[in-house]
Amino acid sequence: MKIEKLNDNQIRCTLTSTDLANRKIKLSELAYGTEKARNLFQDMMVEANEQFGFNYDNAPLMVEAIPVSPDSIVLIITKVDDPQELDTRFSKFAPSSEEDAAEPVQYSGADDIIDLFQKLYDAKTKAADKKQETADEKTAEPFKEANAERKAPVDLVRSFLFRSLDEVIASAGALNHYFSGKNTLYKIEPQNYYQLILHQSGCSPEDFNKVCNILSEYGRQKPFSGIGEANLAEHSEVLIRDAALQQLAELA
Repeated sequence: MKIEKLNDNQIRCTLTSTDLANRKIKLSELAYGTEKARNLFQDMMVEANEQFGFNYDNAPLMVEAIPVSPDSIVLIITKVDDPQELDTRFSKFAPSSEEDAAEPVQYSGADDIIDLFQKLYDAKTKAADKKQETADEKTAEPFKEANAERKAPVDLVRSFLFRSLDEVIASAGALNHYFSGKNTLYKIEPQNYYQLILHQSGCSPEDFNKVCNILSEYGRQKPFSGIGEANLAEHSEVLIRDAALQQLAELA
């Protein structure tokens, strides 16, 4: 379990399937607030307080669950001053005082993350199968390289800005795995918006244009270049690398 401080009101905790297995916690328990899940959350809060002085002081907390690899999930925990601002898409961990300690921790949007680790496991299995396919295709590499020398593929790059993570998830749901190319999601601070960098990745011009048109319904397209992407990767927070739309489609 890795905990990082993003700012005075926000931390990021990375949990792997091993972390949950060591505590014998299922994802459904994490979503619905069993005793083991509460203990895990309390341990996270104690460690965050000891390391960074992150003290929630009975303030409501919002937790965004984001899959980042076949083995891990990131929980972005934010202290919220106004409970009305809590996004119902994600789980709300509401700490209890001594007087209401018997009351269950309240959650909303739990359906969005139920079975997420099962999906991550499936993704890992598919990745292993893909690796085997790649090994089987090595004998064809000389032919592929010869073809590449004859005609280098065009890889257009497009950038889209979104005001919230919800908008990105909605756009991923609208595409519904239609696009399988390379795309990376960044969080831009301090403006607090999200930027998606999309590569054509061998997609036909017609299909790539269709994908861009769908994304434009949820976000705003911004002129972009390869140099700009290198600068963005160096100075901004990477939320999901290379397959953001594919992974977020599972949450839509």
